[in-house]
Amino acid sequence: MNSKQFNIVGIGEILFDILPSKQKMLGGAPANFAYVSTRLGNHGIVLSRVGDDSAGREILGQLQTKNLSIEHIQIDQTNQTGIVNVKLENGQPGYEIVENVAWDFLELSESWRDIAENADAVCFGSLAQRNSASRKAILEFVNLTRGWRIFDVNLRQNYFSAEILRESFRLANAVKLNHEEMPVIAAMFALKGRNRIDLAEKLRQNFDLNLICVTCGANGSLLIKASEISENAGLKIQVKDAIGAGDAFTAAMTHGLLRGWDLDNINEFANKIGAFVASQTGAMPDFTEFQFSDLNFEKTKTA
Repeated sequence: MNSKQFNIVGIGEILFDILPSKQKMLGGAPANFAYVSTRLGNHGIVLSRVGDDSAGREILGQLQTKNLSIEHIQIDQTNQTGIVNVKLENGQPGYEIVENVAWDFLELSESWRDIAENADAVCFGSLAQRNSASRKAILEFVNLTRGWRIFDVNLRQNYFSAEILRESFRLANAVKLNHEEMPVIAAMFALKGRNRIDLAEKLRQNFDLNLICVTCGANGSLLIKASEISENAGLKIQVKDAIGAGDAFTAAMTHGLLRGWDLDNINEFANKIGAFVASQTGAMPDFTEFQFSDLNFEKTKTA
């Protein structure tokens, strides 16, 4: 879509989502994010860890078939590859996330340090910080980067704390969360406001962020910078499952941010990409059905 290719990193969990049908789908928010970034024409990089087991080897094989490099995926000789048991209700996913798996033990290697120095953007979340080992590696990696640092809040079960969130907010320059997470964050950090715009702006100001994004599922999204606000009503689609739709949105948002698009165009583009993934099965659908002809924002005015 654009001749310039940016280095965009997703760091954290990689796993198999085990769907109610028992079908295994490659997933994990950082991997989903890197996959969509690659399909949009960037150099998406997955930094994660799998076990030395059949599931780990299967994940590596699937990454290769999706044109994602496995060069920087760590192999854990002790802990098994991560899995998540997914339950769907009205197309919306619920998760049972197995603990003490390979991605809980990320290590900041020299090759990862090199990637950090050349990253144009990195996306990290709270889930992969549930173990102190991975948390240390992720925060140190992000601290080495110089571009967009996007914290995808991604609250799951009890795998977060005020300390984890506060440190991540301080390290990030952009934060993405959904409408269900916003009240949790507001209560945790004593944010007061009449509506989601007020709350989002308070969060942005409190942590001196360049951008806040609040997604609202089928009801669109809100993007806020210091001098710019964009609201998008979203798209009405037939949802197959919403797994990975938020990660696709974040990848599309990052794609636009790196190219200097204005917030309205970023918002529209990200909603279209997120809606497409929600209309498919699994977090990494084949994009061959997707037509980019109506999504060319390369000539829009920059912010």
